[in-house]
Amino acid sequence: MIWKVCRFKLIMACLLVGFGVWPGILPAKTVETAAAVVSLDYCADQYVLKLLSADRIKALSPDAVREFSYMRQAALDHPSVKPTAEEVIARKPDLIVRTYGGGPNASHFFKRLGIPVLQIGYSNSVDSVKEVMLDVSSKLGVAEVGVQIVADMNSRMAALPRIRQQTLLYVTPGGITGGQGTLIDSMIEIAGLQNFQERGGWQSLPLEDLAYNKPELFATAFYNDKTNHRNFWSAARHPVIREQLAVTRYVNLQGATTACGGWFIVDAIEKLASEAGSSQ
Repeated sequence: MIWKVCRFKLIMACLLVGFGVWPGILPAKTVETAAAVVSLDYCADQYVLKLLSADRIKALSPDAVREFSYMRQAALDHPSVKPTAEEVIARKPDLIVRTYGGGPNASHFFKRLGIPVLQIGYSNSVDSVKEVMLDVSSKLGVAEVGVQIVADMNSRMAALPRIRQQTLLYVTPGGITGGQGTLIDSMIEIAGLQNFQERGGWQSLPLEDLAYNKPELFATAFYNDKTNHRNFWSAARHPVIREQLAVTRYVNLQGATTACGGWFIVDAIEKLASEAGSSQ
C-alpha cells in the first residue's frame, strides 16, 4: 500500500514538472485577474460563460454543450477538458471554477498544487441564486456585471402577472420532485403558485397523495431532452402519473432552466406564471 501511494506521488510529481507546474512557484495571479480559467462542470460553465470574456476562458467541461446546459451555444467556441488532474493541469490554469466537478476532493487537491479554486455555492432558493451570482461575479473581478444581472432578475420577477394561486406539482422523468426548502419550491412560490408536494427536500413523486387528490397544474422538465432515459421503475412511469398528465394542464419547462441554480431560473418562473395565468 505504501508503495502504491509513493508511486502515485512520483507519477504526479513527474507530470507537474513536465507541465511546468509546481506548488509554490506558480505565476502570481489573483482570482480577479485570472486570464486562464478552467471550469470543471456544466453548472460552473454557466457562470464562467456569462461573466467572463472569451479570452479568459481556457476550457469548459464536456457537458457545456449538452442540452441541459443553458449557455450551450456560447460554449461551442471553447475547448473542453475532462475534470481529471492530468488533463486540467495540462491546461496550466490560473483559476479553476467548480460546483461539483472533479469529485469531493478536487478543491483541496488543486489548492495544494497552488492553483486557486473558486467554489460556487449551492442554491436552494431564488434569493440564494442572487447571492451566489453577486459572490461569484465579485470574486471574478466583474462585480458590476453580477449586480446588473441580479437587477434584471428582480425587474423581471416584479413584472410577473398576478394570478390565482393554484397547486402545482413539478415532475421529472426520474420520478423526483422538490418540496419545501428546494430551489424549485422557491420558484413555484415566486410564480404565484402553491407547491403540491408538502414534504421537504427532494422526494419521490407522492403517488399515494395523487391517488386521492391531484394538482391543478403539472410542471414537467427534461422530458424532451435527448439525454433523457427514463428508468423503467421510475415513479414517473406509474399509471397514476401518466393518467393525470393526460388530463391535467401542464407547463413544459426547458431542462436547462432548472438543471442548475442560476439567473436563468427566471425564464422558468416567467413561463410558470404566464401559462398558469393564461388558463384562468
